[in-house]
Amino acid sequence: MPNDFFRMKGICKTYQVAEDMLMVLKDVDLEIEEGEYLSILGPSGSGKSTLMNIIGCLDVPTDGEYVLGGLPVSDMDEKRLAGIRNREIGFIFQNSQLLQRLDALKNVELPLIYAGVRPRERTGRAKEMLEKVGLSDRMHHYPNQLSGGQQQRVAIARALVTQPKLLLADEPTGALDQKTGRQIMALFDELSREGKTIIMITHDMNIAKYAKRVVHIIDGCLTADEGGGA
Repeated sequence: MPNDFFRMKGICKTYQVAEDMLMVLKDVDLEIEEGEYLSILGPSGSGKSTLMNIIGCLDVPTDGEYVLGGLPVSDMDEKRLAGIRNREIGFIFQNSQLLQRLDALKNVELPLIYAGVRPRERTGRAKEMLEKVGLSDRMHHYPNQLSGGQQQRVAIARALVTQPKLLLADEPTGALDQKTGRQIMALFDELSREGKTIIMITHDMNIAKYAKRVVHIIDGCLTADEGGGA
């Protein structure tokens, strides 16, 4: 039976540059089981950011099939894609992208506000997620009062608060020092053990190998899988 949790088949992405057509992704096939921890490893210009944008429903493929949680994402319009981004995917970026005018608690609440969750419930869920990432004593601190590692933990809490099917992390330690980066990767390990599905995009083999499975992307093509596990 086909994998209906996460399946990409024949994904292509082409852009028009002046009078030429540039193919950035070339017949990408990828399947992920629920609860899997996967890294997509590739250098700058390999197509990994384009692939991440399609996985995250921030862009659509030119051709091919993408199924997430049984839903044919590649056929959706922008309104439905926005719903998928809000409910089904938790995003973690290289720079935490917190809103500076909001404290940690309000930053974590944001996706629930967009989802229409009632104030009491969303505050309770946001507090729970901040406790989960070890920031119960920093809930009312603003981003400029937090270290880089703490800001990234707030971002992880924000990604988790909607209980998404998929966590999508783009270079999650890229803006951190090595010690803090290891602490963040330890948190990812914990989330993986809890059964969270994680896809991590990175150019750094030392980070990629924390995942249980690593796939390489080169010139828009995925290459053979290999085991991870730092």
